[in-house]
Amino acid sequence: MNRTTAPSGERLIDLCAIWDAGVSLSSAAWNGASCGVERRRLNEAKKVSRRMPLSPRISHPPRKQSLESSYIFYTLSQGGWEMLSSVQEVQLKQLEVTRPRGLGNRERGQVPRMARQPAPPWVHAAFLLCLLSLGGAIEIPMDLTQPPTITKQSVKDHIVDPRDNILIECEAKGNPAPSFHWTRNSRFFNIAKDPRVSMRRRSGTLVIDFRSGGRPEEYEGEYQCFARNKFGTALSNRIRLQVSKSPLWPKENLDPVVVQEGAPLTLQCNPPPGLPSPVIFWMSSSMEPIAQDKRVSQGHNGDLYFSNVMLQDMQTDYSCNARFHFTHTIQQKNPFTLKVLTNHPYNDSSLRNHPDMYSARGVAERTPSFMYPQGTASSQMVLRGMDLLLECIASGVPTPDIAWYKKGGDLPSDKAKFENFNKALRITNVSEEDSGEYFCLASNKMGSIRHTISVRVKAAPYWLDEPKNLILAPGEDGRLVCRANGNPKPTVQWMVNGEPLQSAPPNPNREVAGDTIIFRDTQISSRAVYQCNTSNEHGYLLANAFVSVLDVPPRMLSPRNQLIRVILYNRTRLDCPFFGSPIPTLRWFKNGQGSNLDGGNYHVYENGSLEIKMIRKEDQGIYTCVATNILGKAENQVRLEVKDPTRIYRMPEDQVAKRGTTVQLECRVKHDPSLKLTVSWLKDDEPLYIGNRMKKEDDSLTIFGVAERDQGSYTCVASTELDQDLAKAYLTVLGRPDRPRDLELTDLAERSVRLTWIPGDDNNSPITDYVVQFEEDQFQPGVWHDHSKYPGSVNSAVLRLSPYVNYQFRVIAINEVGSSHPSLPSERYRTSGAPPESNPGDVKGEGTRKNNMEITWTPMNATSAFGPNLRYIVKWRRRETREAWNNVTVWGSRYVVGQTPVYVPYEIRVQAENDFGKGPEPESVIGYSGEDYPRAAPTEVKVRVMNSTAISLQWNRVYSDTVQGQLREYRAYYWRESSLLKNLWVSQKRQQASFSGDRLRGVVSRLFPYSNYKLEMVVVNGRGDGPRSETKEFTTPEGVPSAPRRFRVRQPNLETINLEWDHPEHPNGIMLGYTLKYVAFNGTKVGKQIVENFSSNQTKFTVQRTDPVSRYRFTLSARTQVGSGEAVTEESPAPPNEATPTAAYTNNQADIATQGWFIGLMCAIALLVLILLIVCFIKRSRGGKYPVREKKDVPLGPEDPKEEDGSFDYSDEDNKPLQGSQTSLDGTIKQQESDDSLVDYGEGGEGQFNEDGSFIGQYTVKKDKDETEGNESSEATSPVNAIYSLA
Repeated sequence: MNRTTAPSGERLIDLCAIWDAGVSLSSAAWNGASCGVERRRLNEAKKVSRRMPLSPRISHPPRKQSLESSYIFYTLSQGGWEMLSSVQEVQLKQLEVTRPRGLGNRERGQVPRMARQPAPPWVHAAFLLCLLSLGGAIEIPMDLTQPPTITKQSVKDHIVDPRDNILIECEAKGNPAPSFHWTRNSRFFNIAKDPRVSMRRRSGTLVIDFRSGGRPEEYEGEYQCFARNKFGTALSNRIRLQVSKSPLWPKENLDPVVVQEGAPLTLQCNPPPGLPSPVIFWMSSSMEPIAQDKRVSQGHNGDLYFSNVMLQDMQTDYSCNARFHFTHTIQQKNPFTLKVLTNHPYNDSSLRNHPDMYSARGVAERTPSFMYPQGTASSQMVLRGMDLLLECIASGVPTPDIAWYKKGGDLPSDKAKFENFNKALRITNVSEEDSGEYFCLASNKMGSIRHTISVRVKAAPYWLDEPKNLILAPGEDGRLVCRANGNPKPTVQWMVNGEPLQSAPPNPNREVAGDTIIFRDTQISSRAVYQCNTSNEHGYLLANAFVSVLDVPPRMLSPRNQLIRVILYNRTRLDCPFFGSPIPTLRWFKNGQGSNLDGGNYHVYENGSLEIKMIRKEDQGIYTCVATNILGKAENQVRLEVKDPTRIYRMPEDQVAKRGTTVQLECRVKHDPSLKLTVSWLKDDEPLYIGNRMKKEDDSLTIFGVAERDQGSYTCVASTELDQDLAKAYLTVLGRPDRPRDLELTDLAERSVRLTWIPGDDNNSPITDYVVQFEEDQFQPGVWHDHSKYPGSVNSAVLRLSPYVNYQFRVIAINEVGSSHPSLPSERYRTSGAPPESNPGDVKGEGTRKNNMEITWTPMNATSAFGPNLRYIVKWRRRETREAWNNVTVWGSRYVVGQTPVYVPYEIRVQAENDFGKGPEPESVIGYSGEDYPRAAPTEVKVRVMNSTAISLQWNRVYSDTVQGQLREYRAYYWRESSLLKNLWVSQKRQQASFSGDRLRGVVSRLFPYSNYKLEMVVVNGRGDGPRSETKEFTTPEGVPSAPRRFRVRQPNLETINLEWDHPEHPNGIMLGYTLKYVAFNGTKVGKQIVENFSSNQTKFTVQRTDPVSRYRFTLSARTQVGSGEAVTEESPAPPNEATPTAAYTNNQADIATQGWFIGLMCAIALLVLILLIVCFIKRSRGGKYPVREKKDVPLGPEDPKEEDGSFDYSDEDNKPLQGSQTSLDGTIKQQESDDSLVDYGEGGEGQFNEDGSFIGQYTVKKDKDETEGNESSEATSPVNAIYSLA
């Protein structure tokens, strides 16, 4: 029976393990195990048919749709096609794992916003490879003897950098460890004789060191590595070593290239041959890239092709550059200089984008012709698997367009792409069906031409059946198969241990049948390494496969007692990697039960892996695998835990947001509580960076100040160590449109032009309007003006133009979010001149003095000047006199006429004129000369008092000739002379009231009541005030007062509320008193209103509270004989909390502490304390004693020596504060709850703190509660008395 093993480099374990749903294994288990062993070997060793490799017949499976996945994978089992869960789909996409993790992801429901793509073909290939591995190769454990296997080698064509040391890799494994030797150009390479060459330890890798000199070119050639131990020899590929070359460009002097405008041109590059070939690009000698388009482009051979040359092509020079990969150098060829012969020597920018540009420049139009390749047909050969590049470059006027076709079929859409402005067709990964005839069609309006390219596909050898390592037990049969294909058909050569099979010693147990070697009744002596070399003229393939004959009892290759956690309802597979020869039989048991697990929800593969088709809770438990062959038995256990899946039950939704707004994406997850949940976000399938504008929470993502860059798909990834769930939403950001581009002027005419533009991206908000702006460089250069506006559905408009303007245009796009940036300006276009078609507007004539008239007008702009040297003809004459017109030519926008009579009407005309002629005859405008001050004052002024704040006026009209100008208004000047209240200072500032037009009466309001006023009237014209009228006096009656000032509500305790206020600022009469209205309220409950009246001198009032819980609302107003004035309303503070009853008092104390009288009292007390302390110090220095009070609260101890004589030394009590009480604000003395609490002292009345903040109350004497309650004062209420009490 055949048993094959794959090199570890293929890592079949990863391909197979990834589809195990929700399985988490230790790294040791996966590093030491293969995907699984080959099919279980039957005891009938002679049945060759059962030893053939697995060749399943694959047909397309029926398509199923599941509510839990939007696309399905299928697996091939013994029963046919089976559906894979989406867990395995995700795992197949993540092949780059070394420690497989079951992802267990199932995106719930049919969610349209989930961007799910069908699986790429390589995923299916990987999956099929995994299936085949269930009955395929195994690895021999490294502690068992085995022939060598090549594990790493350099590529066949090995190009090295001449500046570095040369490294030719060759590594192999085997037991015993193999030794290495090399051949160079098919001859033994003696490494020991060359001091520059060494071989790495435990490796066959060659290192050629040039640090001490030498030429790398001397070591070029074909190398082959041999890895040998006592069981055989393995060979590497033949490695062709080449040294990279970057030769210099040959020196050459290039003459200017002379070409007729419109003719084709090819600038040849001819780079120096390099290894590998250099990358070619064209630049100017100043290192500016050459702009390429369908007219000018670089061919695949590096030449620069001009389909037709234009005059602007000689504005730069052209230099070919070659960049060499290994040396990272760029070599520049001497530049080409163009000289273009033309019939139109001026490069007029207005013709560059003309629709008939070539004929406008006098260039003859031509039908297309091919510049590359030449002729009408050519052929090309390409190797299978490479890229096919077909190229067609054509000349012609206008520039031809290129199209590609395949004869007898369509281009392969999945592999074909167009390059170089459609001049090149690239087909990737060419196969035999891509051969045939292709043709390119070059066409312009003059005609078309085509070129046919015959493509032949050849093939270097490629594997159909690559030989695999063969592991047999003594007496078994096996075979090595080496099948390859190619074009032409490759030949097959067999070798054994690096020598041709024909020259090897004869082996009666071995038979060669073409591409197959058959082994019968193998013995230990049959061990060897066989090489299969298949080649044709395009290349070769070399494969090593060893034959190993072993007798090994069963052994387990994975760690014992593994814990595997899987997700509920997923499909999984329990692997039990093992080895043995003969190959053991493997059986599975659950929870120690005697029955073998196979059938129903379980399926055992031929490699011994146990598949559970759908995990349920009852599948949790301990599974035991037992491997048995004729040499013994081995077993291992796996503990399986089943976990609930992770599900996103509230997914983010697609949103559309304006720029600058806030967006929140929800993502709420349910998961197995024993697993750690991680919620992360992707943007456009890349990890999202959470910046300062974003806030990530457990169940949402918030984006503040959304910007255009925030648009895209957002994926919430809820993952545990076993599985994950995804939900995707798309955020569309409505932004301002991008600027229009590629402005083009066409249809040039005398007074119009067509402007065409390409719209920019609307950024998800449709463009509603386009605004076309223009700029001219004569009158206001650099200033842009709106020209016209067009709907957002157009991108071309005919613009009406004015004569003699050098226009430049730009376009702004508008949507509902805002305006785009302006487009880049168009080319300039100047219109021809003409006489003005209009005259300046807003013509006025007004006097600035009494003997002149200034004529002004609005100057005409660039679009109305119509020609150079714009000027104005100004005409004027007195109205209705029929005198001759006076005129003058002015270049500005004003003219002053002098020596005019006072306020006389004039006819005025202003006419525009330029070098092409005069504008139309203007209409006359009436203006007036300057005004003089009025000569008369209003007469018969009468004053009538209307109320306490207003009067009415009446007067006689003045004669019109005394006004000496235009009558603007009559004006009253008035001022407050005095108040009728004694000792009340008033401001005598003059005020005014205006009465527009020719009126004879008016009203003056907002006067102060109870005051004496004076008033004068004048006439006002444009020059100013006339003489004043006779002064009138009047008195306003008494009114109501203004509101009382500084109304204050204080609550010193829970029983009383103190009110204070100041007199009104404006009594407006004789004050009779104040009216106070107040009412208690508690929430929505309101009590009965109480009204109190006070005299005019009273400014304080105390309210006794009847309800300690309710608040009070107070309304206070002052009154005169006329009535009550404006009222002011305040509310009492909220009642204090019983737990902190001192809060109100503390606030009140803060208010008292800011009063001036309180600060003065504190200063006086501090001064007295200072004096007393000085006295005490003097007494002490004299040894004085002071009698102790009989009721001292702090008794002296019996050990105190002061007690004997009944005296008290003050100095010993400096740091012993005495207890006392303070007078509260309501006049009562309250017993202190705590002797050392500042809160208790906070209820003190007069002066509790020194200027330095120290507490004075510590020197007061405490009295009994019965003695002190209810007293207004006591001996100890003053800090001064407290100090005296110590004496």
